[in-house]
Amino acid sequence: MAKRGGFPGGMPGNMGSLMKQAQKMQRQMEEAQKEIEEKETTAAAGGGVVEVTVTGTSEITKIKIDPDAVDPDDVETLEDLVMAAVNEALRQAKEYSDATIGRITGGNAGGLGGLGF
Repeated sequence: MAKRGGFPGGMPGNMGSLMKQAQKMQRQMEEAQKEIEEKETTAAAGGGVVEVTVTGTSEITKIKIDPDAVDPDDVETLEDLVMAAVNEALRQAKEYSDATIGRITGGNAGGLGGLGF
């Protein structure tokens, strides 16, 4: 009676190669994730009167506001400057993250380089 399941003598060449590629990609993804987590991006608004620094994981680590930007009679402008700097820093962090992952996935940060996942 024929043996069921598995492959006689181990995995066929293509399957073994595919497994090695998957393991390599997993290591690369882990390294990229660490790189993204450590990356900081700083963006400014209002000619530099407001600066915001975020990590690659979208965590704000620093906000710098020039004292000249603080006008008690115009809080809305300061709020807009902070919002603009935060949004730009987050956009830059996402762009960096997408590019870093894209190097591994062949430019497709949302999937696995055309593997259909």
